[in-house]
Amino acid sequence: MTLPTFAALGLSESLLRALASANYETPTPIQAQAIPPLLQGRDLLGIAQTGTGKTAAFVLPLLQMLGQNRRHLLPRAARALILAPTRELAAQISDSVTTYGRHCGLRHAVIMGGVSQRAQVKAMARGVDILIATPGRLLDLIQQRQVDLGRATHLVLDEADRMLDMGFIRDVRKVVALMPKTCQSLLFSATMPKEVARLANDLLKDPVRVEIAAKTVAVERIDQRVHHADSGSKRKLLTDLLADSQLSRVIVFTRTKRGADRVAKQLAADGVRVAAIHGDKSQGAREKALDSFRAGRSRVLVATDIVARGIDVDDVSHVINYELPPDPESYVHRIGRTARAGASGIAISFCDSSERDRLRDIERLLKRRLTVVGHEPAGGNAERAPAGHGAAHRPVQLRPAAGQQSRRPRRRNRRRAA
Repeated sequence: MTLPTFAALGLSESLLRALASANYETPTPIQAQAIPPLLQGRDLLGIAQTGTGKTAAFVLPLLQMLGQNRRHLLPRAARALILAPTRELAAQISDSVTTYGRHCGLRHAVIMGGVSQRAQVKAMARGVDILIATPGRLLDLIQQRQVDLGRATHLVLDEADRMLDMGFIRDVRKVVALMPKTCQSLLFSATMPKEVARLANDLLKDPVRVEIAAKTVAVERIDQRVHHADSGSKRKLLTDLLADSQLSRVIVFTRTKRGADRVAKQLAADGVRVAAIHGDKSQGAREKALDSFRAGRSRVLVATDIVARGIDVDDVSHVINYELPPDPESYVHRIGRTARAGASGIAISFCDSSERDRLRDIERLLKRRLTVVGHEPAGGNAERAPAGHGAAHRPVQLRPAAGQQSRRPRRRNRRRAA
């Protein structure tokens, strides 16, 4: 399919100049499908993963519509609200508004927890065209009468399923109830659980539906492997894997905040340069950890799923799932932190006996089996094989030579790989 140019989508000259300056030449599928109806004022339901270009799909038309319909800013008021589940995503959206809106002359502000509210209150004092916010801090400032949404004309809910996962749906509904009923509303989500579907049905009026298929091509570029190990063996397995210098920039995912801290502490004791990031960390600590990882001062970043979406770190060589996530879609988001920008990558998952159902669900979603390294558990082939994928993979070495077929290693090699 030949995609149109940004100019053909109806974007203004000021936005086209900003896009050209940022070296953006061709719209992604979600941008090509979403921007024209949004410029016509339609509500929109967007089903798309991180990395599809969805931020520009709503930021560009929002900037154009607000720029063409300028209004005097009122104290503490916002003309448009973009609601995001995490501080990191809110900050990234703010960066996009700055990049695309450099010639628009519009004011925007970011409201999020984990930092002092003083600067945020000051930014809202004169009013803004676009407010980007996380739900908790936004409700706090609304209750303090530092933010007024009563005259807003646009509402964007980004990553609504992540809002649900993090327990924010009730807060989101409280915010929505404070917005004018006449708002143009947009909802984006990678998946559509029932609660998100109900929210979309309540919020959107005759919406355009734009659905972008999962990035199977990116997933196919990732060498996906699984080690079967009991929970007590995972620490040593991780240490042994990290002894290989080819694991140069690694994200290790755990299910819980406590687990992330525990794994990071263990790695630090082993002499690994490591940082940890999760929801209980302050905003300053989270930014410090990400900066350290991006700059290479930390070789390993231990994280919960809060960073599985929307955080772009270049040249991540490996993603390790220390614990499998509770849903298969989160697995896809996690491993997508490697193989960015056309590169390849390696994803390694640890699976204990309590996680085999999760592994089976992941393989059903992918319609393929993960390559087993080491021993397959008894009965594993019958339990795990998705329909049409009955043949078991043989164990492979951690770094098979290019073009070499995998074959069963001798016992001492098998121990080294584990």
